[in-house]
Amino acid sequence: MAQKYYVVWQGRETGIFTDWSTCKKHIDHFAGARYKSFKTLPEAEAAFKGTKGPSRPGSNSKSSSTSPAKKPGLKTYTANEIAAMQIETKIYTDGGCEPNPGKAGSGVAVYRNDMVDELWYGLFNPKGTNNTAELNALYQALVMARDEINDGRTVVIFCDSKYSIQCVTQWAVGWQKKGWKKSGGEIKNLELIKEMFVLHQELKKEVQVLHVNGHVGVEGNELADRMSIRAIETREPDFTRYLDEVDIEDILATRAG
Repeated sequence: MAQKYYVVWQGRETGIFTDWSTCKKHIDHFAGARYKSFKTLPEAEAAFKGTKGPSRPGSNSKSSSTSPAKKPGLKTYTANEIAAMQIETKIYTDGGCEPNPGKAGSGVAVYRNDMVDELWYGLFNPKGTNNTAELNALYQALVMARDEINDGRTVVIFCDSKYSIQCVTQWAVGWQKKGWKKSGGEIKNLELIKEMFVLHQELKKEVQVLHVNGHVGVEGNELADRMSIRAIETREPDFTRYLDEVDIEDILATRAG
């Protein structure tokens, strides 16, 4: 059998691999995976350096070695795409602040086997910001994800804050290399980001943090939003489980953030 070279542009690890089993390990059950096989190493190298990959897994589109390399943006997942994911635990996060800066709180909705199972709210800060509230919610989701993995379940996190996702999964890599500094000045929420980065580095091979738009009808995101508002209204300082009956219609009828 002729040697093949497998390029992975988006997966648990990216690069060029010489056997399918290794490639498959990095893309299997990875939402938005991008990969392609090539007959020669030079073709694979040119494709990996020159493009972010085909538009969908297994695409036969040709890679151009002359295209400039671009940093991939965050893909936004729709309700249908989320529903199609064969993941046991799906965690949604949101943060709210009224005004911004002002009274802030965080919310999380946990789905197991595509049924809402837990709602959480709290971390009220009378002088917070929306970004801090979003980061706090994502941090709690990462802690929960670690517990889910330890219990043998597959997990994915959905967050509607591109800032929070990029801080922890992208920008922190460079900030750490530069001694936690950036050319534009102060890194806001630095201590929180450092803690989140350590946890994400521990979990990144098993937990994806994906972007979803807020207020577009994604139920989990809407529930997390309502929990963030509950945190503000109750001024709950701790991160607390919602213990009332989970009536989705009633909760969604409450004030949105």
